[in-house]
Amino acid sequence: LERTSHVKVWISFAQFEATEIGHGMETARQLLDKAYQQLKEEGLKEERVLLLDAWRALEQEKGDAASVKNVEGKLPRRIKRKRMRKDDDGNDLGWEEYFDYQFPDDQDAASSNLKILEMAAKWKKQQEEEEDSDDDDDDDELPVDVHIGDAAKAASPAMTNTTAPGSAGAREGV
Repeated sequence: LERTSHVKVWISFAQFEATEIGHGMETARQLLDKAYQQLKEEGLKEERVLLLDAWRALEQEKGDAASVKNVEGKLPRRIKRKRMRKDDDGNDLGWEEYFDYQFPDDQDAASSNLKILEMAAKWKKQQEEEEDSDDDDDDDELPVDVHIGDAAKAASPAMTNTTAPGSAGAREGV
């Protein structure tokens, strides 16, 4: 680990420590947590996902339910995003879809934006539910038989003249 900090080296070392030859699961957990913190500082999201998947498999094999739940609490949410692709000259090539990961312990601008979007979705759902409940109450108050054509007939003739001033229909008095 002095020469490299590759995620697979961390995983292999932790798996070795978890065996009978190694120092046990507690040492393996400490190694995996140290690796997780290092990868988090470096901003390597996909490597963190690999590490957490291996950690979860190790905990399922040799750990208890509480340790498995602890690791699963660190697992990220997978988000589909789009970005503009550009060629070497800087010309737009079109939109590219990719997957990003949102970790529960990351507190950055992207997670706050997602929280705002989630809150907006909740608000919209509440508004729709309130509209549905309001629609049931409004049936007694307004007549349903009112048509737009009836309102146009009741309007004055000046309001119903759709001919533009200066056109042939307006000059002839039609």
